[in-house]
Amino acid sequence: MSLETLKARIDRLPAPSRRAQRAAAITVVVTQALIAVTGSVVRVTGSGLGCRTWPQCQQGSMFPVDHPEFAMLNQWIEFGNRLLTGVVGIAAFAVFALAYLVRPRRRHYLRLALTMPVGVLVQGVIGGITVRLDLLWWTVAVHFLASAVMIWLSVMVVHAIDEGDEPARRRGPAGLAGLLGISVVVLLGLLSAGTMVTGAGPHAGDAATPRLDLPVETLAHVHAAFMFVYLGLLLGAGVLLRTNGTTGLLWRRYLVLVGAVLAQGLLGFVQFWTGVPGVLVTLHVLGATLVIAATASLWCTTRERTLTPAVPVTV
Repeated sequence: MSLETLKARIDRLPAPSRRAQRAAAITVVVTQALIAVTGSVVRVTGSGLGCRTWPQCQQGSMFPVDHPEFAMLNQWIEFGNRLLTGVVGIAAFAVFALAYLVRPRRRHYLRLALTMPVGVLVQGVIGGITVRLDLLWWTVAVHFLASAVMIWLSVMVVHAIDEGDEPARRRGPAGLAGLLGISVVVLLGLLSAGTMVTGAGPHAGDAATPRLDLPVETLAHVHAAFMFVYLGLLLGAGVLLRTNGTTGLLWRRYLVLVGAVLAQGLLGFVQFWTGVPGVLVTLHVLGATLVIAATASLWCTTRERTLTPAVPVTV
């Protein structure tokens, strides 16, 4: 079958409902967050090298096998994380396919949707490099930060379902966009500092993996400082919103974000005071994904691209 014939058949497919598009996009947000969380489970259980090679699990086998050096449980934990990557990839491709079938096509929406399958491929390559380099702390950090970017972009895809192609218009009080822009930069520093704390901490992903040779306590204080700055910026944004009488969706999403940051900060302190138990590490990663998604959602809510009536919408 020629590419022209295939394209013609695809173009004859019915346009997907907005409900189906939104369900697929939300699935991508959830799976992108989940892959970060299961990655933390791999780390705290010391299963990072349970599968010693990539893309195979063990040399000559795609699946876990009896091995004198690697426990079967550790192999299955790492292998399960890799299998989830396949689920993430299917969801990402589905989002792009549905966006492609929308008529007339919207470039903004389609381009964002395209980042989903492309991003999954990039994540897979980074994951393979991480295993090949025996879980060097900075490769694990890059792997997590790539997931953070994908969570952000997937939230943008959810919002783009109801957006057109014209330039975005600001929504909210003057100065809010600039304040949120600064907060995003601080959030990146907060996440990066968090990966360094993990890199120097006790959970390497494998007992033989060398750690970042910096004091954990010092790195934790830097991480906390970023959190306080980030929270301060959010409080400033709240003052702007309240003094301008902001209500509705923008205010609700702001409150969700503040709640997520406060809960995440409290969890971080408990984690530090209790000696970094593994279960709290995983909960902290889950909290990080919620903060990223909530920040992205608030950021998207401050920008508006009206969907013109010319775009057919099925519900």
